[in-house]
Amino acid sequence: MADKLKVTLVKSTIGAVPKHRRTVEALGLKKVNKSVELPNNAATKGMVQQVRHLVKVEEI
Repeated sequence: MADKLKVTLVKSTIGAVPKHRRTVEALGLKKVNKSVELPNNAATKGMVQQVRHLVKVEEI
């Protein structure tokens, strides 16, 4: 099991539900096609699951 996740924003948050916009912002994603490395824990997985239609996830 990987200890980090690489999360990439692949779709714009324009028109998204406001709660999803805040979740993407809380993940540290600001622009489309930008990535962040986050710890692989339950909190991160839950946030990613909520916005799975906007992001791409890879295990590092």
